[in-house]
Amino acid sequence: MNTRPDPRHHGAVPHANTNLRRAPVQQRSADRLARILDACAALLDETGYEQLSTRAVADRAGVPIGSVYRFFSNKRGLVDALAERNLDLYAERIVARLADIPTEDWRSAIDAVLDEYLAMKRSVPGFALVDFGPPAPAGDPLDESNRKVAGRLASLLSGHLGRDPDTDLLRTVLVCVEAADAVLQLAFHADPSGDPALIGETRVLIQAYLARVLE
Repeated sequence: MNTRPDPRHHGAVPHANTNLRRAPVQQRSADRLARILDACAALLDETGYEQLSTRAVADRAGVPIGSVYRFFSNKRGLVDALAERNLDLYAERIVARLADIPTEDWRSAIDAVLDEYLAMKRSVPGFALVDFGPPAPAGDPLDESNRKVAGRLASLLSGHLGRDPDTDLLRTVLVCVEAADAVLQLAFHADPSGDPALIGETRVLIQAYLARVLE
């Protein structure tokens, strides 16, 4: 039986997190890493990204500053790891929702994908500012966070719907992620809880565009 993870409790970060200088080996280290990321998320809500510091994160987490640098080179690495943890949590929540949706009902599956994002946006600490990528412009010319999200979603949807993942689906999901990201930024700028009309337009947009490859 699937149970939905509690967004208030994230648990230890998976060892596969690629933004760590060193992966935790023992449970105690994994728990400390989780506390550091929890502290980072809370401080993002309180102070924003520009005022965030590794020292403040260490103080909030109740760990020596050396513990933060053991895992991260700087605050950008810290925020990148938080974004990756958010994506893992998002995927877990989607999997739990899809377990109760018939495989042929792709529209309900897409609703679940959007609904879980909205729920995290409203409730998960730090997610409003750092969902799947840093709020500040990345050093790279292109921010790859939406491509990562699209790749994960295309894999989850193709598995649930019983179809092979292909280039057409991945490209279509990427366009939907980019479009939804832009419209939802407007929705949450207009209303801290998300403007219902703009959220409704987002739902119509992605359902209509995905129908090209899923119907």
